[in-house]
Amino acid sequence: MTPRLSIRDLGVRYPGAATSALDRVSLELGEGERLAVIGESGSGKTTLALAIAGLLPTGTTISGMIEWPRFDGPPANGRDVGFVFQDPGASLDPVMRVGRQIAEVLHAHSEVGWRQAHAMAVELIDRVRLPEPARLAEAFPHQLSGGQKQRIAIAAAIAARPKLLIADEPTSALDTIVQAQIVALIDRLAKEDRMTLIFISHDIALASEIADRIVVFRAGSMVEIGKTDDILVRPKEPYTRALIEASTAPAIATDSREEAAPS
Repeated sequence: MTPRLSIRDLGVRYPGAATSALDRVSLELGEGERLAVIGESGSGKTTLALAIAGLLPTGTTISGMIEWPRFDGPPANGRDVGFVFQDPGASLDPVMRVGRQIAEVLHAHSEVGWRQAHAMAVELIDRVRLPEPARLAEAFPHQLSGGQKQRIAIAAAIAARPKLLIADEPTSALDTIVQAQIVALIDRLAKEDRMTLIFISHDIALASEIADRIVVFRAGSMVEIGKTDDILVRPKEPYTRALIEASTAPAIATDSREEAAPS
C-alpha cells in the first residue's frame, strides 16, 4: 500500500549548531496510522514534527527526503496538515475571539464565506466536547482554562479536515485527568476522520493509549521502532526500558466535555 508520508535519511542541523538535531531518520506512515514519537527533551521529536510540517526556521540545513506519495506536491499547512502545538496559550491569538480563529482556518482552506465559517466553527467547538459552543465562540483565550484552550487549538487544527494531524506534546501543560481527556479526544477525532496521526510525547505510557506504533528517539537518532505492544512488552534497547520505567500511567481516559463556558 502506498504510504501517506515517507521519510528517507532525514538530517536537520540548526543555524550555528555544532551537531545535528536529527540524523538519518527514515520511516513511513500509512493512511489512518497513528505513530507516537517518544523521547526526552532535546531528543529531536519536535524537530521531526517541524520538518514534516515545513516549519523549520530559515537557515536550517536539511538533508534526505520527505515525500508525500498520495499528494501531487508538498501539502499545505492547515488544509492537508494540522498542527497542535505544545502550548495552546502561545498558539492562539490573545486578542481574537476563539470562534473567529477557527473560522479563519475554514475561510482560508474550505472556500466558505465568513458567516458559514463562523457557524462551522461553532459546530467544531461542540465536536471537541466544549459546553455552550455558541457562547464560548465569543470568548477570548485568556477567559479559558488550559484544557479548554487546547480543545480550541485542536478544533482549529482539524477544521479543514487535514489528512495528517501532528500533536506536539499537546498534554504537557495540563493536569493528569485533563491529559487523559485530551488524548481520548485526539484518538476519537483521528479515527472519525481517518487522519494519519503523529503524537509526540515524553511519556511512553500516555502515548501507548493512542498509538499503533512507537518510535523512540535519543539525541536526534531513532533508537527503535515497532508496534506499541511489542515496544512496551519486549523493548530491545535499555534506553527504551528506562523510558518505560520512568513513565507514569495516565488516568482512565474519558472523552468528556470540559467545564462550563466562561460567563
